[in-house]
Amino acid sequence: MTLDELIKEKPYSLPKEKKSDILTQMLSDLTAYHYENCSQYRNILNGMGFDPYESRKHYDELPMIPVRMFKEMPLKSVPDENLAKSMSSSGSSGQKVSKLYLDRQTAIAQQNVGVKITSNFLGIKRMPFVIIDSPAILKSREAYTARGAAALFFSLFGSDRIFALKDDMSLNMEEVEAFLEKHKGRQVLLFGFTFMVWQHLCCALRDLGKKLDFHDGLLIHGGGWKKMESMKVSPQTFKEELKELCNINHVYNEYGMAEQSGTIYFECEYGHLHASIFSDVITRRGRDLSVCEFGEPGMMELVSVLPHSYPGHILLSEDEGVILGEDDCPCGRLGKYFKINGRLKNAELRGCSDTYAAQF
Repeated sequence: MTLDELIKEKPYSLPKEKKSDILTQMLSDLTAYHYENCSQYRNILNGMGFDPYESRKHYDELPMIPVRMFKEMPLKSVPDENLAKSMSSSGSSGQKVSKLYLDRQTAIAQQNVGVKITSNFLGIKRMPFVIIDSPAILKSREAYTARGAAALFFSLFGSDRIFALKDDMSLNMEEVEAFLEKHKGRQVLLFGFTFMVWQHLCCALRDLGKKLDFHDGLLIHGGGWKKMESMKVSPQTFKEELKELCNINHVYNEYGMAEQSGTIYFECEYGHLHASIFSDVITRRGRDLSVCEFGEPGMMELVSVLPHSYPGHILLSEDEGVILGEDDCPCGRLGKYFKINGRLKNAELRGCSDTYAAQF
């Protein structure tokens, strides 16, 4: 099956056996493609003694590379003249960042798949849109950060976009209040990274002694919880504060990483993160990288059929998680569902929210 054919399917519609066959074929093809077109990736696989042309029974037999490899070397599988843009992951001061090189094919696939996944949770109705960030994140049109790219992507589901923060990251109450008055009575869509929503919206409103009415608003948030946990802010407290201070009743956590943009893992109404037909998660034991059983915590391997211009299709992340089940979530979506326990011990801060929070 080709990616164009797969995109025609509903994002959570394939049962385990059919999805496994499709992913094994597509990921095997991508492995061979990147082996032929990226010299650094070819050297890595040669060093492993891996033959990319040997048939595989399952994609968990394919080689993974650590996600931080993208911070150490330029990995790309297309000629420079075919590149459309680049994107950098977020990083705090002094940290290396990942650099991703995108051709038109990869960029379009990332957007199309991201829209299909997001629409499954939000629907297709466009709403007045508030970004909990400052306009400064969109400085460059050619080289976006992960923060800027995410804000632009979720703008596709909004209308009449505003930024809630000034360049100094203070809450722009005057503009937000005028925006809400303009759209009075309409449900508002908001997007922001977890710590930034807490610090610059919830805490700012508490300090000001004010509230905002987003009319049964809907918030998409993502990024690490490390700083939130250190402040003893639980997901439940986060949601309760948003409801009390902003009249936001629908809160969607989303998980993903810049190195596999477009591959979004949304949290359903039962609190489970879901893998779509375009991706999957595998948990591995740290001692030997063997595959964990469901319910057993392990290192998160993330696979995606989207990366064409760089070898980011099979990555070992720096997160620990637990796969809870497959094809039997009460929400009705097929595929694996899971939770993230947090960063692996000694792993550097990576998430947009955590790297920003490290400055505080």
